Amino acid sequence: MRKFLIILAFLFPIEQFANPIESLLERIDRGASKKFQIELIASEEDYFELDQNKDKVVVRGNNYISIACGINWYLKYYADVHLCWNNMNVKLPKQLPLVRAKERRSTKCEYRYYLNYCTFSYTMPFGDWERWEREIDWMALHGINLVLSTTGSELVWFNLLKELGYSENEISTFIAGPCFLAWWQMNNLEGWGGPTSLNRYKSQSQLQKKILKRLNEWGIEPILPGYCGMLPHKSKDKLNINSIETGTWCGYIRPDFLLPEDKAFSSIANLYYQKQKELYGEAKFYAMDPFHEGGNAHLVDFEKMGKSITKAMKQHNPNATWVIQAWEGNPNQTMLNSINKGDLLILDLWSETKPQWGDPHSPFTRENGFGEHNWIYSMLLNFGANVGLFGKTDAIINSFYEAKNHPKYSSTLKGIGLTPEGIENNPMMYELFTELAWRDSIFDRSKWIESYTKARYGNTNKQIVQAWKILINTIYNCPKNNLQQGTHESIFCARPSINAKQVSAWANPIDYYSPDSIINAAKLLISIAEEYKGNNNFEYDLIDITRQAIAEKGRITLKEIKYAAEKSDTVLFKQCTDYFLKLILLQDELLSTRSEFMLGKWLQMAKKVGKNKSEKTLYERNARTQITTWGNRIASETGKLHDYAHKEWNGILKDLYYERWKLFFTEIKFKDQKVVKPNIDFFAFDEAWNNKQNKYPSQPQSDAIDTAKRIFSEIFP
Repeated sequence: MRKFLIILAFLFPIEQFANPIESLLERIDRGASKKFQIELIASEEDYFELDQNKDKVVVRGNNYISIACGINWYLKYYADVHLCWNNMNVKLPKQLPLVRAKERRSTKCEYRYYLNYCTFSYTMPFGDWERWEREIDWMALHGINLVLSTTGSELVWFNLLKELGYSENEISTFIAGPCFLAWWQMNNLEGWGGPTSLNRYKSQSQLQKKILKRLNEWGIEPILPGYCGMLPHKSKDKLNINSIETGTWCGYIRPDFLLPEDKAFSSIANLYYQKQKELYGEAKFYAMDPFHEGGNAHLVDFEKMGKSITKAMKQHNPNATWVIQAWEGNPNQTMLNSINKGDLLILDLWSETKPQWGDPHSPFTRENGFGEHNWIYSMLLNFGANVGLFGKTDAIINSFYEAKNHPKYSSTLKGIGLTPEGIENNPMMYELFTELAWRDSIFDRSKWIESYTKARYGNTNKQIVQAWKILINTIYNCPKNNLQQGTHESIFCARPSINAKQVSAWANPIDYYSPDSIINAAKLLISIAEEYKGNNNFEYDLIDITRQAIAEKGRITLKEIKYAAEKSDTVLFKQCTDYFLKLILLQDELLSTRSEFMLGKWLQMAKKVGKNKSEKTLYERNARTQITTWGNRIASETGKLHDYAHKEWNGILKDLYYERWKLFFTEIKFKDQKVVKPNIDFFAFDEAWNNKQNKYPSQPQSDAIDTAKRIFSEIFP
């Protein structure tokens, strides 16, 4: 064995670091590392094997990520343990279940990609190292080996702009606040949510260094932000360069764009990479998305732009790869044609709905796909970090294997990617998707859900299986051609209207399941809930699914309100509106049983990162504004950003959504058998709430199962 380890140390330079597997196992459960035998064996393919050696479970693989993925597979399918965002620590049995026959799984997915720019602002703007350590553990367990890593980019830009002659005040009005940083990084806006202090830039930089160190220990490749021409607005005169104003995005002034043919492009790009390297070192992958979601792209020569961006990146690192999102009309085809094979990796960002890779069944596909460029099949799933059950199980499984086996496009398919705008939701979908890489052929989702529930709860029964089969055949099986953006949003969170069907402007919900099916699934779980009291995963799912059932009841009730209003039946209208308001308050109470659904947790995280009173105030306002108006009046109303990142959470349901609907119902008038709609300034209404600093609880206020049973029986007797 000693000789074996010496050989491994020679084969794998990564052994210079402490073994991340042992520390991962100890974080899962103290003493867990002594129950496993870990074997690192060289191989040209990514694989893991599960085996047994006396009383120890053997997990072997070609690298640490493969081994971590094998540990997760073992825990799920042998030990009935499901690790997820809110359940990363468990008590393992004293004697682990035996692996009675060796199991081996390998993958041809070279890359298993993770994260979206938006995730950093919708889920992670206030994440500390403790939270990031858990997130990296989650990545490793799910086989992630390529991850977007934008934390700490503020200090890179601060140092760059200082050298270009910008003052600290000018820089602070350019860099966006933490809850809006993603759209600054994607060149959509500047300054909104700021000014952020140098304290923030430095603390984020320190955090990024810890993140990169841990990623390096695992062998996970980080994708750092590259330079594609962004500069502060009005840079042309400031720097005496040939830059253009790129227009607006949802009402916000976009940053300027330095034209690729300008001689300053190379020098500024090189300076950017130099400043980034001084802080974070050199990366093999760089993310750049010029003219994301519009802008004055017609003013730019895309062939020159593609060549200039690539050349600048290659001057910094000749072996680097440009990672770009395929979203709407991007990347521009002329630009793609200007880039050499192997220099670009394309994220087909919304493969489950609008695939561009060449899918013959999709009206959104590109002719000839992405040509000779490598690409990744990705699941977007969530928009705005909205709360709600949602998934496209059939569409994902079927189209992934079709892409994987396609005679024309499979050769450039390099893996799978998780690209959600917000995480910590719908854990089942992430589990299913990440397993695609390790399953050779198409599989039956109905059979898969049986094994999932057993792992998820430690044991299962017919009611649980029945409930989840209902869910996976209805709300988790949205048709591929349904273009809605994520979940059927809770109508409780919508701007009040008797015709309301959605919350955010681009939700585009299309009914594809019966609300009664979700109510029935919740009823099944309620019926056996006492048996699972104290089971963290079960209690989370029970609250989430019951929440969805109540949201469905809200949609049904709003239709009854509309009927009463159209008939000018004031008695029925009063009865229905009172009941609707009661549902909101009951939903608020239900969600007070889990911290994951509590506004107080979000606000507490925001205030915690502030170093002084003014910073705490700024970050709390960032947190409140993002989930309500999102932007200023123009962006919110004309740009239609209001409620895009709404949250069905305890606290905001009672204090904002309830009060909005109550005011609306009170102000509705009936005249000549017609409804007279009230004229309410909802932006001003929401802004008043954004400016408050009242406190909300961040820890559960009552027992989840007792509360869920009582509320469910009251609504669905």
